Amino acid sequence: MIALHLRPYRPEDEAAVVDLWQACHLAVPQNDPRRDIARKLRVNPEWLLVGEGGGKIVATCMVGYEGHRGWINYLAVAPEWQRSGYGRQMMAEAERLLRQAGCAKINLQVRASNVAVVQFYRRLNFKVDDVVSMGKRLEPDQPPS
Repeated sequence: MIALHLRPYRPEDEAAVVDLWQACHLAVPQNDPRRDIARKLRVNPEWLLVGEGGGKIVATCMVGYEGHRGWINYLAVAPEWQRSGYGRQMMAEAERLLRQAGCAKINLQVRASNVAVVQFYRRLNFKVDDVVSMGKRLEPDQPPS
């Protein structure tokens, strides 16, 4: 297995990160990945993590914390490297950053249809919260149809 080197995102990573998110089916029509990157770079930009292996980006994790709960977004591992431990490494670094910031709880969202990812998080001791996840878009990423 190729060793994974974790580091903060750099602007020249954009194309590789977007390609990875698309390969992992994380980029959806209602979310423009480039805009999501730009938004993250305005708040704790060092918490947009990339994992390099073999000279290319093979993993990402976007970590957030607003003082109450931590959030994980865009955890991705290149399909050919899934089940290699890279996802666990990315999550371990995210948890380290959040603990260091004083975070007491991490939240994340997974599409219910993504059973394999739900099982991944269960193995990391995440549990389904009895909540309704709601959202309201304040800034559209695509023009209304």
